[in-house]
Amino acid sequence: MSKHHTSQLQVTSEVGRLRRLLVHSPDSGLGKVVPSKAQDWLFEDIVHLETIRRKEYDFYTKILLYFLDPPKIKGHLKDIDAEKSNRDFYKPDNDSFFKSEKVIELQWLLGEILGDHDIKIKLVASVCAIEGCSYNTQKKLLALDGVSLAKTFISGTLSNDEMLFAPIPNFIFTRDIGIVINNHILLNKPAKKARTREALIVKYIFFNHRLFKDYQENVIELPETSHHFLLPRDGDDKKVTLEGGDVMVVSRDHILIGVSERTSWEAAHQAINILFEKNVVKKISIVKIPKKRDYMHIDTVFTQVKRNVWVMLGIFSKKSMKHEDSDAVQRILDGGKKEDKLKIIQFRKKDIDNPKYFDNLEDLLQDISEKDLNCQEKVRFIYSGNNQFPYDAREQWTDSCNLLALKEGVVLGYDRNDKTIEAFKESGFQVIDAHLLIERLENGKMHPDKIEDTVILMPSAELSRARGGFHCMSMPLLRDELD
Repeated sequence: MSKHHTSQLQVTSEVGRLRRLLVHSPDSGLGKVVPSKAQDWLFEDIVHLETIRRKEYDFYTKILLYFLDPPKIKGHLKDIDAEKSNRDFYKPDNDSFFKSEKVIELQWLLGEILGDHDIKIKLVASVCAIEGCSYNTQKKLLALDGVSLAKTFISGTLSNDEMLFAPIPNFIFTRDIGIVINNHILLNKPAKKARTREALIVKYIFFNHRLFKDYQENVIELPETSHHFLLPRDGDDKKVTLEGGDVMVVSRDHILIGVSERTSWEAAHQAINILFEKNVVKKISIVKIPKKRDYMHIDTVFTQVKRNVWVMLGIFSKKSMKHEDSDAVQRILDGGKKEDKLKIIQFRKKDIDNPKYFDNLEDLLQDISEKDLNCQEKVRFIYSGNNQFPYDAREQWTDSCNLLALKEGVVLGYDRNDKTIEAFKESGFQVIDAHLLIERLENGKMHPDKIEDTVILMPSAELSRARGGFHCMSMPLLRDELD
């Protein structure tokens, strides 16, 4: 059995039973992304807002509530579905909003802190400064109530549909705004300008909202390097950029930090020093992956399913890294490219001068399962696309490796990744479509506590275009400890 916390903020694993998390449902800003700006705003394509809301993300909200806060939804499904024409249940600015303190909506929290006049003045001034707003626009914003202002800060639009500044469509990816490590919160420093306003808003929430009042001393901001303002604008690894998709809490004492397209070596350096200095963890493994849009963060190439089960992209496996499928000439030619593909360095606080190195991802993950989680069972790997080309690359692109564990062995993933789903079935997992699961949870034929070794398949036609899975769309605040 897992141990349940009285704490409101504690994450010591990737797979302990999820009890509280931060989310943000798709807002009207997503419907304003235009093709010419899509990549600037970190989208691969424009999405259809109503489909992404009603036919996809709403299933996510319902399942989270059934698992984390059932009184908010159990027995109310008919009433909720009867509101399909206006979706009031899902809207943070509506009186009928579900207002869960377990499935916590960021826009709702922002609206609450903006009810404080002093915070409102400071945040309006800050947003107007970074967005280059006119004085007249600032006055318009100050005239809004807190709930309306929160909506405008996120969507960029006033209630009369007047756009004041760009939306922040990546706000749905709450993993990247910060990460809970034990009972500390490590705030992000976004690599892309499109996410600057997100980081500002989230900083105000963590330092000012009542839900986090007991943890403000535990909020960690990474410092910039000395004279950072003299560095080149782009491409310098001395810049401190970090996003939560590159941080994984794999045990109470051990975290992983990815160095990627979005997280720099210097951020990893700063994070190691500050987390060791504050005694937050005892071991930190740096996982450097190629700076490619295909990968983005480490949680796009692997996530944990159970203590002894991981889903991952096969090109980082032991077999692939050692070129075991290549002929002798190919092995020699490719041998020098290993550093470009992957680099793993593990630091221990008690012996920081003697790091441990891993030459493939499987060895690191097996080491975590066996040594950090004391796993006695055989460690197993499930591969994107069932390790078949071209399905491995295609399905990794649509987040086959980016799964969220609701509890150990029960994960949420996209229904479109057929070959990866086959691999899960071959490994003994059940699969169930989200709509069927919701129906059975509502009529009592299934119960969250009884579900084991299951992949919940979520509709994904539009959500997957945004290049993030359910690991990306969640910031866990509280998980039960693993024994």
